[in-house]
Amino acid sequence: MVVSYYQSPIGWLELHATDKGLTQIHLNSSSDVADPDAPDHPILVQAFGELDEYFGGKRTRFSIPLDFGEAPWFYQEVWKTLMIIPYGRTRSYFDIAKRLGNPKAVRAVGQANHHNPLPIIIPCHRVIGKNGDWGGYSGGLPIKKWLLRMENPNRFRKQGDLFQEGVAG
Repeated sequence: MVVSYYQSPIGWLELHATDKGLTQIHLNSSSDVADPDAPDHPILVQAFGELDEYFGGKRTRFSIPLDFGEAPWFYQEVWKTLMIIPYGRTRSYFDIAKRLGNPKAVRAVGQANHHNPLPIIIPCHRVIGKNGDWGGYSGGLPIKKWLLRMENPNRFRKQGDLFQEGVAG
């Protein structure tokens, strides 16, 4: 397992990788422990490049190999489904459960979303409540809103927060 730190527009990200793929991203990592040196592990080099492209508005899907380790099968299925949510769009927990063939699994989908080890790469920020509520986010609601606005500034404009305009997409 190798670890490196990436300075993003939303703060320091702590990235973990194995030879198989990226395993974890921790949001809000403390910058005082961040290693400013460029990574030398091939998975982390690719992750840094893809994150640069994503935050630069040039990447809408990630292609980096992922290593889910021993994560439960259902969680992995949810995470794979999250990765097909289109860039700049949202889906509800219900939409995900329905796509997985079990519309009653909304809470289980929420749990899998909550345990997502790779936020941003696996875009759990694109998941909202069925009624259009923002829902939660491991990095905090301001980061979730920032990511959605970055991906689709016209749809997720500031006024939408005030008037609770529909955010489902």
